[in-house]
Amino acid sequence: MILGVEVREHAVLAVAADDAGAITRRGKHEGATGSSAVDAVRAALGGAQPDAIGLAVRDPFEHGVPEVAKAVVAAAGVSMSPRLLTRGCAVAVGEQWRGAASGASQVVALVAADSVHSGLVIDGTPFEGAHGLAGAAAYLALNPVEREDYRRFGSLQAEIGAAGIVRRLVWRIKSGDRSRVLEMAGGDIAAIQVQQIFEAARNGDGVSISVVRDTARYVGMAIANLVAITDPDIVVVGGLIAEAADQLLQPSQTEAVRRLPKSIAESLSVVAAALGDDGGPLGAARAAMIVK
Repeated sequence: MILGVEVREHAVLAVAADDAGAITRRGKHEGATGSSAVDAVRAALGGAQPDAIGLAVRDPFEHGVPEVAKAVVAAAGVSMSPRLLTRGCAVAVGEQWRGAASGASQVVALVAADSVHSGLVIDGTPFEGAHGLAGAAAYLALNPVEREDYRRFGSLQAEIGAAGIVRRLVWRIKSGDRSRVLEMAGGDIAAIQVQQIFEAARNGDGVSISVVRDTARYVGMAIANLVAITDPDIVVVGGLIAEAADQLLQPSQTEAVRRLPKSIAESLSVVAAALGDDGGPLGAARAAMIVK
């Protein structure tokens, strides 16, 4: 049995899976600390001990990761070191193993939620770069304008991360545009949630439609950049992009095609992730099975 763990901004997710990728138990605990990891791991293992451990994090060199790794190992009751990888890489591996990219050899994953990540599988093996940091898609440079949020979070994350999408709608409201999203948030502009924007767009709110359309353009530009470099069999999009696939999937593929040479564009396949919250931890588990 393999243990896979993903540390997100506000929660730790864990799965126990067999060698074929079937999940036997899951665990989740709010928070991103070592104690949160302990609770999630114990829930996923149910007293069993894993044969290997994979741990997906935003940045393997980030402060606090060693402490979380130690907590995961201690909760599992073993002495082995976990296989560390980035969250984007884990999603790519998981979707290639048991998800939307099953059977493909060359896979790119792009995930947008509170943060933005990307991952790459080449010939069935995760590509992690010289320092294990490949796939830092949040920092794809899509705009020559210098902005503080671009420097802090990366230009792509500042536009297609949850906070970035909300920010663009708030800017429109503050400039005088009327949107029913403000009513959905109880008249409190600080309470606006990204899901409200997608819901309002589905119901014909003009400002929300415009914001979602711009989001699809940024996603498409990012896909085009990733595809131009990697020439994958398939691109898997996850997180908010998959949740709002009815609004983002086709427009983002159209935007990507527009920015690629015909020879690449003709073979481009963009699909929504199939594993949902299981993608990251299951991919971490799979990575633990692959010799690095």
